[in-house]
Amino acid sequence: MAIFEIPDVRIAGLSSCVPMKRASNQDYTWISKKERELLIRTIGVETRRIAEQGQTTSDLCMQAAEQLMEKLGWGRNEINLLVFVSQSRDYIIPSTSALLQDRLKLPKTCITLDINLGCSGYVYGLSVIGSLMKTTGVQKALLLVGDISTITSAYRDKSTYPLFGDAGTATALELKPGFPPMQFNLQTDGSGYEAIIIYDGGVRNLTSKKSFDVKKYGQGIYRNRLQVALDGIEVFNFSLREVVPNIKTTLNHFNRNLDEFNFLLFHQANRLINETLRKMLRVAPEKVPYSLKDFGNTSCSSIPLTMVTQMGDALRTQPLELLLSAFGIGLSWGTVLIHTDGIVVPELTEQEATPKKPEKI
Repeated sequence: MAIFEIPDVRIAGLSSCVPMKRASNQDYTWISKKERELLIRTIGVETRRIAEQGQTTSDLCMQAAEQLMEKLGWGRNEINLLVFVSQSRDYIIPSTSALLQDRLKLPKTCITLDINLGCSGYVYGLSVIGSLMKTTGVQKALLLVGDISTITSAYRDKSTYPLFGDAGTATALELKPGFPPMQFNLQTDGSGYEAIIIYDGGVRNLTSKKSFDVKKYGQGIYRNRLQVALDGIEVFNFSLREVVPNIKTTLNHFNRNLDEFNFLLFHQANRLINETLRKMLRVAPEKVPYSLKDFGNTSCSSIPLTMVTQMGDALRTQPLELLLSAFGIGLSWGTVLIHTDGIVVPELTEQEATPKKPEKI
């Protein structure tokens, strides 16, 4: 099993950036008012942030990183590792992490790496960047995690469009000998890959004229093959089947008790899934913060966004024991147990899109 720990790596700071544009699910007129109200109660999403044309995940992550580095007082030449986790990269090639190294003016000695993951991406990203820091001796690093999911959500697909929002985050990490270890339990089941998928646009199914054909897949569900397909029942069943055992196995392996954690942070899948998991674990509601109401499901950025917007004061002012649980696309899921000791957490920043000139071809 992929159960392991990474000592001596400390989270120094955390920041988030969202697009300025808002969308309310009360205005989602593709479905009736009664259905809108039921949907909002079920998934827990009232408003979302929507990236505008030309606004990218890397733009949001860059603004979050710039803000965080300034607040930390970190020099750019001190940062020698950058990991970018996203499903919405700037280009097919080159890697977005390389572009961010240049845009952030980090040194050429900086290692950069892209990770293509959604829902579980923050937990997986912490494991990768922490491991690299320990093996290379890099003292300071940036984990940039975010997604623009609204661009692939069809307006006439009620199973996806009201759910997803856009965000970018930055996590600053540093080597600190003797710091309590991050403790991980990571899992994957690729047999469930079709539960959340975009069928065309990759090498398996190249984009063609048929990719743009809109088809009906159910009542109120119309999309093309370049837009995300979500099997809600399968995702719900998977989450209830795998997440709680993963958490309990992690706690047992490291001889930890759920009661010792100040907060349990779930990936913001939807309120029905997360509340069911919370009740299965018998955790008090005040220990499980949500950002769903105001931001929706922001894919891999949902956990750090929740930390910034719902827990900023606690993170800044006191030591905390945190359990992070992320699950979804892949299918992949994982738990990490982390200690924080009073970290830099700037207030949420917003980004207004600026028109971008078309690139020459």
